[in-house]
Amino acid sequence: MSSEVAHTAADTRRGPHALSWIRIGSWDNLGLLVAAAIMFLCFSFTAPHFLEVSNLLNVLQQAAFFGIIAYAMTLVIVAGEIDISVGSQAALSSALLGVLVAHHGWPMWLACLVIILQAVLVGGIAGWIRARFQVPSFIVTLALYMALRGLAMSLTNAYAIPVDSGKFFYWGSGKIFGQFPVAALYMLLAFAVFALIARFTVFGRSVYAAGGNPKAAQLSGIKVHRVRIIVLALTGLTAAVTGLLQSAQLSSGTPTIAVGLEFDAISAAIIGGTSLSGGRGTVVGTFIGVLFVAMLSNGMVLLGVDPYAQNVVRGAVVLGAVLINVVRGERSAKKK
Repeated sequence: MSSEVAHTAADTRRGPHALSWIRIGSWDNLGLLVAAAIMFLCFSFTAPHFLEVSNLLNVLQQAAFFGIIAYAMTLVIVAGEIDISVGSQAALSSALLGVLVAHHGWPMWLACLVIILQAVLVGGIAGWIRARFQVPSFIVTLALYMALRGLAMSLTNAYAIPVDSGKFFYWGSGKIFGQFPVAALYMLLAFAVFALIARFTVFGRSVYAAGGNPKAAQLSGIKVHRVRIIVLALTGLTAAVTGLLQSAQLSSGTPTIAVGLEFDAISAAIIGGTSLSGGRGTVVGTFIGVLFVAMLSNGMVLLGVDPYAQNVVRGAVVLGAVLINVVRGERSAKKK
């Protein structure tokens, strides 16, 4: 055990560069880029209107709504956890916005602040339950997945509540210079923030160490319980932001939004090379995975692929990514 502690402590000092880029290898992201480029070329020749600027910008717009969550989800999975409640949290955030602003007359800024704080609190409580009682994060967030969606429906009677605010609409559907989606800009900002956290902060190094070997990380002085609480609070934060952005796009508080959003975010992280066993993954890889998932969905819609068949394709892609990660892990273990 002493050798494991020393190894983890050394990895932590070297930072996530050592833990992610060396373990996974920069060639992995290059391979994903090649796959994305091949898919882009295929859709360019087969899918009508795919190469039009308006369509490509629409891909970025749609990617933003799960990409922001996917970056936080990467840290959660790297830490050895999972959060399947983010879609329900986004729906609850949207429903709360409609109730607070339209029904109770709250100022927009105050409603948004309270909504974000409640999401962080709920995520933090989920992390505390996971850490304090050793309940698997899948079970904790499964309970939230059902409860938060039910609460959203109950607050609004399952109806959308119109939110009349032109400035608010700009957050979700505005265009910079009349072209570039504002929501995509938020996604790029979120990418920069989480990439910096993962690579250049003590907390980021602790996430990788805690996911790679929790016992050794604990013995080397890393507060694993605190890491679990913070990463789940971060997914709550990003889910609330996403729910508000989608509300802005729709100009309403809608409890039925974000169905399946959690699976898009998880898929993007896995396709980007994040290992479900923890300790391995990069935000850069997830960014490429987000674009991959968004392009795949857009291309299939343009080709007129049956919606049910689309789910089959997405499932096959995710399974393929998981199998590739397993093979990489086995090869890495043999080399060691």
